[in-house]
Amino acid sequence: MKVLDPITLTVIQSSLQQVCDEMDLAFSRAAFSPIISEADDRSDGIYAASDGSLVAQGLGGLPVFVGTMAASTRTLIEYIDDGRALPPEPGDVYAVNDPYLGGTHLMDVRFSMPVFRQGALFCWLSNVGHWPDIGGAVPGGFSASATAVEQEGLRFPPVKLFKRGALDPELVAIILSNVRVSEQRVGDIHAQHAALAVGHERLGEVLDRYGDSIVQQAIDELKTRSAQQMRDRIGRIAEGTYRSRAYLDSDGVVNEPLVIELAVTRTAECNLVFDFTGSSPPCKGPMNCVLATTHSSVYLAVRHIFPDIPLSAGAFEPLDVLDPSGTFLHARYPAPVSGCAAEVSQRIAEAVFAALVQAIPEAVTASPAGTSGNFALGGHDPERGGDYVMYQISGGGYGGNVAGDGLSNGCSTIGISKSPPIEITEQAFPVLFNEYALREGSGGAGTTRGGFGLIYDVELLRGEASASFVMDHCRFGPLGALGGQDGEPGSITVIRASGTHRPAHHSKEQGLALEPGDRVRVETPGGGGYGPAFERDASKVARDVALGYYTAEQVSERFGVVIVTDSGDPDEIATRALRTSAQKADR
Repeated sequence: MKVLDPITLTVIQSSLQQVCDEMDLAFSRAAFSPIISEADDRSDGIYAASDGSLVAQGLGGLPVFVGTMAASTRTLIEYIDDGRALPPEPGDVYAVNDPYLGGTHLMDVRFSMPVFRQGALFCWLSNVGHWPDIGGAVPGGFSASATAVEQEGLRFPPVKLFKRGALDPELVAIILSNVRVSEQRVGDIHAQHAALAVGHERLGEVLDRYGDSIVQQAIDELKTRSAQQMRDRIGRIAEGTYRSRAYLDSDGVVNEPLVIELAVTRTAECNLVFDFTGSSPPCKGPMNCVLATTHSSVYLAVRHIFPDIPLSAGAFEPLDVLDPSGTFLHARYPAPVSGCAAEVSQRIAEAVFAALVQAIPEAVTASPAGTSGNFALGGHDPERGGDYVMYQISGGGYGGNVAGDGLSNGCSTIGISKSPPIEITEQAFPVLFNEYALREGSGGAGTTRGGFGLIYDVELLRGEASASFVMDHCRFGPLGALGGQDGEPGSITVIRASGTHRPAHHSKEQGLALEPGDRVRVETPGGGGYGPAFERDASKVARDVALGYYTAEQVSERFGVVIVTDSGDPDEIATRALRTSAQKADR
């Protein structure tokens, strides 16, 4: 077989990437739900016909789906092979949301379309979109106190939702009869299908231009090179085992922290082995994590550390995640799992960061906010005469790193989803944002400090509603690194005429009744600090005070810097004395 020249290989690689990016754009532009159309909580990709392994994925898709979509496609192939799903025909689209079949939580619905060439299956196109509601006990699906997956919503295995391009009316009727605001779901279903149709057309153009065999050769070569590049990066890590521990606030049912114990071993073969032995056992509440999401969380964490590795199945070949059976990181039916994709995944990533920052401090940050801030509000709008489900996500502070301070109000670790613009939210739902601001002082102190979280205060204007929260890092703040301080934990406060209420589980509660005038105030975590805080440049600390990020009292305590009241400059003599005194006290 002729060796592909570098130019052709690069052009084909970019072409496959462009196919996925265009699917992402088509999906967002056509979707009805703001969580997809504005927040981009979706992903699209190309997967191998033989085993569902990743060929390419849109750069605008959520990183947490990098492993789960491949696992879901592989499960579909297995279902077809053993007769549990009908064989594919041109124009078919399969749908599945079962979390135990390579998924995340029930709200993430995956579609897959076969691509045929000369009558033979060439590959699969798959995508996933977060539906704002899938039925279940509470609007939005984030049931904070669920004890079984049936309480979280409708669950279905791989089924042909579109047959030869036509939507199956009976199957869609079953789905729509079990979800809230069903007319909106119809639009999302067609948008998700349209994105795959766009990908089918664009991929066909690439295959027609270069030929099927050449494109397949390029796919194989790119996979091999990705594995080689990942092993090269791993080779920069000293052989040995690096350990870390991360905590979740609670499972939403039992008010005790969950523990993630992680040992990362760099082998002589330049592989990384991830061992979660010692983590908490399966939990009663919805913070169990399905195996595909556990794997995907490790992959996305490593991708954060080595972002330059081309994205394909080869990049994850050197990453060996040992089976965490017996822990909450390998959920089995009927364990509830609504918090796995948005919250547990980020704590897994945090554990990976905390382990590997010891080995390659120049490439890893302190822990970021590590929560998607899931807030679902469902009710009836009397002015519009209809029901609604509002789903709000929020950003937080990133961790400090060797290059500089952490980003403020950054998106969650597991995705590039952004909060919908408040103007769009206010137009679509009966709410008003009274405040939407940076949460000054929330970043963990360090040589480079953590970024700052967010504060928002949203008021219900009319009708009655029910609020549910599945967040995290409200009991524990994001971890500092290499002597840096932890970021500030988040908080949730419900403000009523009768008084204020805070969830007993800090970050999780469901079914809180709201009336017009009631408000929900959320403060998201700041990022962890990196390096000793008393080694931060005093002029940078003074600038933070001048910008209102910290008060003079806060920087004196956290950074050991004394600010001159009149000028705002650091008092060098007093600062040196304060830091010297603190260092002596620590000895």
